[in-house]
Amino acid sequence: MLPPDNRLRRREDFAIAVRRGRRAGRPNLVVHLRQQGTSKAGNPERAPETTQPSEPDTLRQSVAEDPHAGVEHAPPPRAGFVVSKAVGPAVVRNVVKRRLRHLVRDRLALLPAGSLVVVRALPPAAQADHDALARDLDAAFDRLLSRAGRSVAVRADGPAVKPGATA
Repeated sequence: MLPPDNRLRRREDFAIAVRRGRRAGRPNLVVHLRQQGTSKAGNPERAPETTQPSEPDTLRQSVAEDPHAGVEHAPPPRAGFVVSKAVGPAVVRNVVKRRLRHLVRDRLALLPAGSLVVVRALPPAAQADHDALARDLDAAFDRLLSRAGRSVAVRADGPAVKPGATA
């Protein structure tokens, strides 16, 4: 289970990660990553120059109402999961969700502070074993984080680790 501070719960947070973040697709899942303070291209965000809102009001309000916004230190990375009925019946969807939660929990240290991650399971995830989901998740994180100038070392026997960290 993910610690409470690392969970995405609000619809607006999911929407921000999916709409404004970068995406990496794999055979069993799709990962959306939105890093705090960066635009979709990876450049620092600037305040909009016009007074006309470019996003729906709910998205702008969710950023203003972020429970981690008033904290002086960087907020922790937060993750959420989307497993639709296309994946299978409720029992199968819950198994897939538990596996993904466990895998993401082991990889939270890789994510930059304040980032939002949404992991969307695709229908083949229902037949995928734990190792296949881990490989797909590691490959997606590697792709998303290496574009941001961070490299990720993936261990064959366990969770990914930051370069220079001892296992």
